[in-house]
Amino acid sequence: MGTPEFAVPSLEALLGNAYEILAVYTQPDKEAGRGRHVASTPVKHLALSRGLPVVQPETLKDANVVTAIAGLKPDLIVVAAYGRIITSEILALPEFGCLNVHPSLLPRYRGSSPIASAILQGDEVTGVTIMVMDKGMDTGPVLTQRTVPIAPDNTTGSLTTKLAQIGAQLLIETVPQWVDGKIKPQPQYESRATYTRVIAKDDGKLDWSLTALDLWRRVRAYDPWPGCYTWWQEKRLKIVAAMPLPGGKPEEAGKVVALPSGAAAIGVATRDGILGLAKVQLEGKRVMSAEEFIRGQRDFVGSQLL
Repeated sequence: MGTPEFAVPSLEALLGNAYEILAVYTQPDKEAGRGRHVASTPVKHLALSRGLPVVQPETLKDANVVTAIAGLKPDLIVVAAYGRIITSEILALPEFGCLNVHPSLLPRYRGSSPIASAILQGDEVTGVTIMVMDKGMDTGPVLTQRTVPIAPDNTTGSLTTKLAQIGAQLLIETVPQWVDGKIKPQPQYESRATYTRVIAKDDGKLDWSLTALDLWRRVRAYDPWPGCYTWWQEKRLKIVAAMPLPGGKPEEAGKVVALPSGAAAIGVATRDGILGLAKVQLEGKRVMSAEEFIRGQRDFVGSQLL
């Protein structure tokens, strides 16, 4: 059971290790893009290319869905970013339960946005957890974990790709040990639990009264979605890549300043420090380096961003 790109390596790993996949459950097709074309999920694409049966129920709470899964008589259900609540009736069906590939070191960052949350908090490490699912939100006992460093240039997109591959490898190492009874599930410490929230589109709007460090983390955490942006001359300016710079002449938060030669040609004053801009994208235009951008927008330096 899985939906986005994060889940694809786990399915590939199971197929590559000769496990019999009885069915693949993924979210229904949705309209996407400017043309609003109906798009299948990444997991569905892989499953169909391998000739696997694909099921896309709107909900798993339907009695007919539960009956259909029971009819498959699965030994094990693997879940990776499925995006649907799995009922207690389904959790109880497989002999070896339902294993979840979760991209954090549980009990830290339970919920829907663990990768972005780790970047937002400035964590230096994150990881992947293989856990036995129960009726709670990421509250089940832990089987295995693997720690992964967060590089300064990691975005949610790049870190998701890394964790997806590591999670798939950890899954393949864990399943046979779990089935053979060689792993004892370890309960999570509730006192250490933290929860994440659903990220909204409006989260991408930058608040220049924050510190340069906070804004830099947001630029990375909200890449690729929803993306961070500000307003300049009544147009949306997307901040694609940035870096926090210390000091600088005190300026009003949001004012654009020129910078000495370096990785960023221009910066924006914040409550503390300068956010150096490396790549930007003006509404209706392509992504370009900040240096190239200011060559075509001479009045940008000295302006006020909103």
